[in-house]
Amino acid sequence: MSEILREKAPAAEDKAEEAEEPEYILEARDVSKHFTVRGPLGRTSVVRAVEGATVRLKPGQILALVGESGSGKTTLARMLARFHEPTRGEIVLRGEPVGRGRRARRAYHSEVQLIFQDPFGSLNPLHRVRYNLDRALRLHQPHLNAALRERRITELLEGVSLTPAAEFAAKFPHELSGGQRQRAVIARALAVEPRVLLGDEPISMLDVSIRLEMLNLLQRLRTEDGLALLYVTHDIAGARYLCDEIAVMYAGQMVESGPKEEVIASPRHPYTKLLIESSPDPERSVGDRETLFAGADELGEPPSLIDPPAGCRFHPRCPFAMPECRVEAPPRTELGNGHWATCWLHVRGRAGELAGTTHAAATAARRETLQGAP
Repeated sequence: MSEILREKAPAAEDKAEEAEEPEYILEARDVSKHFTVRGPLGRTSVVRAVEGATVRLKPGQILALVGESGSGKTTLARMLARFHEPTRGEIVLRGEPVGRGRRARRAYHSEVQLIFQDPFGSLNPLHRVRYNLDRALRLHQPHLNAALRERRITELLEGVSLTPAAEFAAKFPHELSGGQRQRAVIARALAVEPRVLLGDEPISMLDVSIRLEMLNLLQRLRTEDGLALLYVTHDIAGARYLCDEIAVMYAGQMVESGPKEEVIASPRHPYTKLLIESSPDPERSVGDRETLFAGADELGEPPSLIDPPAGCRFHPRCPFAMPECRVEAPPRTELGNGHWATCWLHVRGRAGELAGTTHAAATAARRETLQGAP
């Protein structure tokens, strides 16, 4: 926290000091989000973007939310940012359900901030960086006078390595590179002194050469300020570098979650296994790549969220699918150490099949079985 705000903070009362902080600073409890869309001839359909998702963030924790495009990651992050209200379930901040009024929303956004994916659409292009940061300070830190706000702007820009701060404060957004602009976006988010950052693929549109630099910046913010971070990404390798835990989403549902090393070293859901085996690996030879992607065309596309398949939503693409996968959603299986997955293989005692073969080999074996069937 900045020295400016520390000087202004009132002394806490004894009761507040004695009150025990809840374990989780931000939670989404069993939230679902459905969107109504209008199609041809005025017909309406319901898009089941997120179904029964639960996310819990502790202070100083980084949780990666991983999945391919259309899996519901961004919708879940936007519910946590209160851009969308859940159709079902609730958002909880510091152990208390959040209010719905204007004042409650402003108080919420003083603690929870979203970093958008596109740094080129995140800042007002008609105003200088100083204005973009100053406006956040005036809205959320009204006790600061002009001199203190200017000092705080300098602190913020220096904190994200935009130096000399006076020079960058005077620039328009179009005068910044992509990396510099994303740093300014992070500085604006930090201006309100949040306790939680929600990063919606915050480095995906940046040049590869500066992505590691941005990940290190987010890591430093967690270490120095104790921020909790939800890191939304499709890059499981980047998630491994940055996060403590990984949660995997597919077709609007969470299918696996746990400590990052356990999830990556021993994935317990076929979709997680597919994501990991498909991630870039410099040690993979050309022959290995050809073998890995030999059955890629057979995987098909993710299902429609207007009419999702019955049972497990991954079963049309899963080489391990069993008859029950097509008719009933699998229960959640606790695997120890906070690691869990939703897959019938665990219920039927066949989890060893998942660990004992690659996704590509399982796909090839299923193809041979189907071709040999009468």
